[in-house]
Amino acid sequence: MEAGMSARVKSGRRPGRPGAGTPAVPEERNVLQRGLEAFAELGYDRASARELARRLGVSHNFINDRYGSKAAFWRAVVDCALGVQLARLPRPDTAVDEAEQLRRFIADLYWNAVETPLMGRLMVDEFSRDTERLDHLYEHYIVPTFELVRPAVERLVTSGRMAPVPADVLFFAIMGPVSGMLEVPLARRLGRLENASPRQLATTAESLAQLVVNGLLGAGSGDLART
Repeated sequence: MEAGMSARVKSGRRPGRPGAGTPAVPEERNVLQRGLEAFAELGYDRASARELARRLGVSHNFINDRYGSKAAFWRAVVDCALGVQLARLPRPDTAVDEAEQLRRFIADLYWNAVETPLMGRLMVDEFSRDTERLDHLYEHYIVPTFELVRPAVERLVTSGRMAPVPADVLFFAIMGPVSGMLEVPLARRLGRLENASPRQLATTAESLAQLVVNGLLGAGSGDLART
């Protein structure tokens, strides 16, 4: 019996009924990547537990056994992808001019979108739905992300170099151009090279970031706050 159990462990197969074949369990990172692909393509509601299991190549009860629920699996998928993105973003640096800090932050944000386009698609879908999933994105990604750039923005406003801007306006002013990094078929029709190199995409991210910063600073001391 001990030899049989050892063989199952070494083969990467889950224990099952005696004599019953069970599919090999993929590595955790592969499970989360396939989950991201499914949620990005289908959306949360259409990505049923059965469909997820089929795409993962696991038994139908794998997600509940491993994660507890489909909702918990979604959170694991999102946290894995967004945790990497958040770690890559530049931290506040008082030695660098605030406008340059803002430009670097936005450019890196856009480059992250290039490297994880599936996450961008998932978020676009979730942003339009008032759900606990949006609460999770807001609390664990949106707020921490914009906390990184808040000190620079506040100093720009205090110095009169940038107009006060409501948080929602600032968010969409920065995030809107992300579509320029993700909507590749349209970008190609507008003149982007068929096989743009990473360097060319980085240049695009830098250009978009500079346009956004120029726009935010162009208002000067004018007040864009709501009245």
